[in-house]
Amino acid sequence: MKFTNTLIKGKLIKRYKRFFTDIKVNNSVVTAHCPNTGSMKGLLDKNNTVYLSKNDDPKRKLKFTLEIIVANKRLIGVNTHRANKIVADGLNRGLINEFKSIKNIKPEYKFSSDTRFDFLCDKNIIEVKNVTLIRDQKIAEFPDAITERGSKHLIRLIESLKKGYKPFVLFLTQIQGINNFKIARDIDLNYYKNYLIAKEKGVKFLAYRCLLNNKEIKIEKNINIIDE
Repeated sequence: MKFTNTLIKGKLIKRYKRFFTDIKVNNSVVTAHCPNTGSMKGLLDKNNTVYLSKNDDPKRKLKFTLEIIVANKRLIGVNTHRANKIVADGLNRGLINEFKSIKNIKPEYKFSSDTRFDFLCDKNIIEVKNVTLIRDQKIAEFPDAITERGSKHLIRLIESLKKGYKPFVLFLTQIQGINNFKIARDIDLNYYKNYLIAKEKGVKFLAYRCLLNNKEIKIEKNINIIDE
Protein backbone atom coordinates (compact mmCIF):
# COMPACT_ATOMS: atom_id res chain seq x y z
CA MET A 1 0.00 0.00 0.00
CA LYS A 2 1.65 3.17 -1.19
CA PHE A 3 1.06 6.55 0.40
CA THR A 4 -0.28 9.27 -1.87
CA ASN A 5 2.70 11.45 -0.95
CA THR A 6 5.98 10.82 0.85
CA LEU A 7 5.44 11.05 4.61
CA ILE A 8 6.66 14.04 6.59
CA LYS A 9 9.17 13.49 9.39
CA GLY A 10 8.73 15.08 12.82
CA LYS A 11 9.19 14.68 16.56
CA LEU A 12 6.42 13.69 18.95
CA ILE A 13 5.54 16.26 21.61
CA LYS A 14 2.43 14.65 23.14
CA ARG A 15 -0.81 12.78 22.49
CA TYR A 16 -4.00 13.99 24.17
CA LYS A 17 -7.77 13.47 24.09
CA ARG A 18 -7.02 10.18 22.26
CA PHE A 19 -7.36 11.70 18.79
CA PHE A 20 -4.80 14.53 18.87
CA THR A 21 -1.01 14.62 18.73
CA ASP A 22 1.25 17.63 18.73
CA ILE A 23 4.25 17.16 16.46
CA LYS A 24 7.31 19.31 15.89
CA VAL A 25 8.05 19.59 12.17
CA ASN A 26 11.16 21.61 11.41
CA ASN A 27 10.67 24.75 13.53
CA SER A 28 6.87 24.58 13.73
CA VAL A 29 4.37 22.64 15.82
CA VAL A 30 1.44 20.99 14.03
CA THR A 31 -1.54 19.13 15.46
CA ALA A 32 -2.11 15.78 13.76
CA HIS A 33 -5.03 13.39 13.92
CA CYS A 34 -4.23 10.19 15.83
CA PRO A 35 -6.31 7.43 14.18
CA ASN A 36 -5.32 4.82 16.78
CA THR A 37 -7.74 4.81 19.72
CA GLY A 38 -5.83 2.12 21.62
CA SER A 39 -3.40 2.63 24.45
CA MET A 40 -0.38 2.79 22.10
CA LYS A 41 1.57 1.39 25.03
CA GLY A 42 5.32 2.03 24.77
CA LEU A 43 5.09 4.29 21.72
CA LEU A 44 4.38 7.74 23.08
CA ASP A 45 7.69 8.88 24.54
CA LYS A 46 8.38 12.56 23.93
CA ASN A 47 10.79 13.22 21.04
CA ASN A 48 10.14 9.89 19.35
CA THR A 49 10.55 10.30 15.60
CA VAL A 50 7.22 10.14 13.78
CA TYR A 51 5.97 10.25 10.19
CA LEU A 52 2.85 12.11 9.10
CA SER A 53 0.69 12.13 6.00
CA LYS A 54 -0.82 15.39 4.78
CA ASN A 55 -4.23 15.95 3.23
CA ASP A 56 -5.20 19.39 1.94
CA ASP A 57 -8.92 18.62 1.68
CA PRO A 58 -10.61 21.85 2.91
CA LYS A 59 -13.29 19.79 4.66
CA ARG A 60 -10.73 18.31 7.03
CA LYS A 61 -10.17 20.03 10.36
CA LEU A 62 -6.70 18.52 10.72
CA LYS A 63 -4.49 18.29 7.64
CA PHE A 64 -1.98 15.90 9.17
CA THR A 65 -2.40 12.26 10.23
CA LEU A 66 -0.03 10.24 12.40
CA GLU A 67 1.09 7.19 10.41
CA ILE A 68 4.34 5.78 11.86
CA ILE A 69 6.22 6.09 15.15
CA VAL A 70 9.84 5.08 15.66
CA ALA A 71 10.19 3.35 19.04
CA ASN A 72 13.12 1.22 20.23
CA LYS A 73 14.76 1.83 16.84
CA ARG A 74 11.88 0.18 14.97
CA LEU A 75 9.32 1.75 12.64
CA ILE A 76 5.80 0.95 13.87
CA GLY A 77 2.63 1.64 11.86
CA VAL A 78 -0.02 3.10 14.15
CA ASN A 79 -2.81 4.12 11.75
CA THR A 80 -5.37 1.39 12.38
CA HIS A 81 -7.44 2.68 9.45
CA ARG A 82 -4.67 1.50 7.13
CA ALA A 83 -4.65 -2.10 8.35
CA ASN A 84 -7.38 -3.45 6.08
CA LYS A 85 -5.96 -1.55 3.10
CA ILE A 86 -2.58 -3.16 3.71
CA VAL A 87 -4.17 -6.61 3.92
CA ALA A 88 -6.30 -5.99 0.81
CA ASP A 89 -3.14 -4.98 -1.04
CA GLY A 90 -1.44 -8.13 0.21
CA LEU A 91 -4.33 -10.34 -0.87
CA ASN A 92 -4.45 -8.81 -4.34
CA ARG A 93 -0.69 -9.13 -4.78
CA GLY A 94 -0.40 -12.67 -3.43
CA LEU A 95 1.75 -11.64 -0.48
CA ILE A 96 -0.09 -13.85 2.02
CA ASN A 97 0.88 -17.46 1.38
CA GLU A 98 -2.32 -19.01 2.74
CA PHE A 99 -4.53 -17.04 0.34
CA LYS A 100 -2.57 -17.03 -2.92
CA SER A 101 -5.20 -19.11 -4.73
CA ILE A 102 -8.32 -17.20 -3.70
CA LYS A 103 -10.57 -15.84 -6.44
CA ASN A 104 -13.04 -13.57 -4.63
CA ILE A 105 -12.28 -10.90 -2.03
CA LYS A 106 -15.23 -9.36 -0.22
CA PRO A 107 -14.40 -6.69 2.39
CA GLU A 108 -16.57 -5.93 5.41
CA TYR A 109 -18.43 -9.22 5.29
CA LYS A 110 -21.66 -9.19 7.32
CA PHE A 111 -21.67 -12.48 9.19
CA SER A 112 -24.60 -11.80 11.50
CA SER A 113 -26.81 -8.95 12.66
CA ASP A 114 -24.16 -7.84 15.17
CA THR A 115 -20.89 -8.93 13.56
CA ARG A 116 -18.88 -7.96 10.49
CA PHE A 117 -15.59 -9.56 9.61
CA ASP A 118 -12.88 -7.76 7.66
CA PHE A 119 -12.78 -10.08 4.65
CA LEU A 120 -14.51 -13.05 3.11
CA CYS A 121 -12.22 -14.74 0.56
CA ASP A 122 -14.11 -17.62 -1.06
CA LYS A 123 -15.06 -19.55 2.12
CA ASN A 124 -12.24 -18.08 4.20
CA ILE A 125 -13.19 -15.49 6.81
CA ILE A 126 -10.30 -13.19 7.73
CA GLU A 127 -10.41 -10.97 10.81
CA VAL A 128 -7.50 -8.51 10.92
CA LYS A 129 -5.90 -7.31 14.16
CA ASN A 130 -3.36 -4.49 13.98
CA VAL A 131 -0.31 -5.15 16.18
CA THR A 132 1.84 -2.32 17.56
CA LEU A 133 2.90 -3.54 21.02
CA ILE A 134 6.52 -4.52 21.61
CA ARG A 135 7.79 -4.83 25.18
CA ASP A 136 10.44 -7.48 24.56
CA GLN A 137 12.69 -6.46 21.67
CA LYS A 138 12.20 -9.87 20.05
CA ILE A 139 8.43 -10.34 20.42
CA ALA A 140 5.39 -8.41 19.17
CA GLU A 141 2.20 -8.72 21.22
CA PHE A 142 -1.57 -8.25 21.00
CA PRO A 143 -3.64 -6.74 22.52
CA ASP A 144 -2.21 -3.60 24.13
CA ALA A 145 -5.38 -3.13 26.23
CA ILE A 146 -8.42 -5.21 27.20
CA THR A 147 -10.47 -5.94 24.07
CA GLU A 148 -13.99 -7.21 24.61
CA ARG A 149 -14.61 -6.74 20.89
CA GLY A 150 -11.68 -9.01 20.12
CA SER A 151 -13.08 -11.77 22.33
CA LYS A 152 -16.50 -11.39 20.71
CA HIS A 153 -14.90 -11.87 17.29
CA LEU A 154 -13.22 -15.08 18.45
CA ILE A 155 -16.55 -16.48 19.65
CA ARG A 156 -18.21 -15.59 16.34
CA LEU A 157 -15.34 -17.18 14.41
CA ILE A 158 -15.90 -20.42 16.34
CA GLU A 159 -19.58 -20.23 15.36
CA SER A 160 -18.61 -19.78 11.71
CA LEU A 161 -16.98 -23.22 11.67
CA LYS A 162 -20.40 -24.81 12.12
CA LYS A 163 -21.60 -23.00 8.98
CA GLY A 164 -18.82 -24.33 6.80
CA TYR A 165 -16.49 -21.33 6.84
CA LYS A 166 -12.73 -21.48 7.28
CA PRO A 167 -11.97 -18.73 9.83
CA PHE A 168 -8.63 -16.98 10.26
CA VAL A 169 -7.30 -14.24 12.51
CA LEU A 170 -4.50 -12.32 10.84
CA PHE A 171 -2.28 -10.40 13.26
CA LEU A 172 -0.95 -7.64 11.02
CA THR A 173 2.31 -6.83 12.76
CA GLN A 174 3.32 -3.32 11.73
CA ILE A 175 6.64 -3.54 13.53
CA GLN A 176 9.79 -3.37 11.46
CA GLY A 177 12.08 -6.40 11.58
CA ILE A 178 10.22 -8.41 14.24
CA ASN A 179 10.18 -12.22 13.90
CA ASN A 180 7.98 -13.45 16.76
CA PHE A 181 4.47 -12.79 18.03
CA LYS A 182 2.43 -13.81 21.07
CA ILE A 183 -0.83 -13.00 22.84
CA ALA A 184 -0.34 -10.57 25.74
CA ARG A 185 -2.18 -12.67 28.29
CA ASP A 186 -1.13 -10.46 31.21
CA ILE A 187 -2.97 -7.56 29.55
CA ASP A 188 -6.16 -9.46 28.61
CA LEU A 189 -6.41 -12.92 30.13
CA ASN A 190 -9.95 -13.41 28.81
CA TYR A 191 -8.80 -12.81 25.23
CA TYR A 192 -5.96 -15.28 25.73
CA LYS A 193 -8.37 -17.96 27.02
CA ASN A 194 -10.71 -17.38 24.07
CA TYR A 195 -7.73 -17.57 21.73
CA LEU A 196 -6.81 -21.01 23.10
CA ILE A 197 -10.40 -22.22 22.80
CA ALA A 198 -10.71 -20.91 19.24
CA LYS A 199 -7.43 -22.53 18.25
CA GLU A 200 -8.53 -25.87 19.69
CA LYS A 201 -11.86 -25.64 17.83
CA GLY A 202 -10.15 -25.04 14.50
CA VAL A 203 -9.81 -21.28 14.01
CA LYS A 204 -6.48 -20.57 12.28
CA PHE A 205 -4.11 -17.84 13.47
CA LEU A 206 -1.51 -16.10 11.31
CA ALA A 207 1.01 -13.36 12.04
CA TYR A 208 2.57 -11.37 9.21
CA ARG A 209 4.97 -8.50 9.64
CA CYS A 210 5.13 -5.42 7.45
CA LEU A 211 7.87 -3.59 5.62
CA LEU A 212 7.55 0.11 6.43
CA ASN A 213 9.08 3.29 5.06
CA ASN A 214 7.98 6.84 4.30
CA LYS A 215 6.56 5.84 0.90
CA GLU A 216 4.67 2.61 1.56
CA ILE A 217 3.66 -0.12 4.00
CA LYS A 218 3.31 -3.64 2.66
CA ILE A 219 3.11 -7.18 3.97
CA GLU A 220 6.60 -8.66 4.06
CA LYS A 221 6.67 -12.16 5.60
CA ASN A 222 5.04 -14.65 7.91
CA ILE A 223 6.38 -14.66 11.48
CA ASN A 224 6.32 -17.19 14.30
CA ILE A 225 3.43 -17.33 16.81
CA ILE A 226 4.61 -18.31 20.29
CA ASP A 227 2.15 -20.04 22.65
CA GLU A 228 2.91 -19.90 26.34
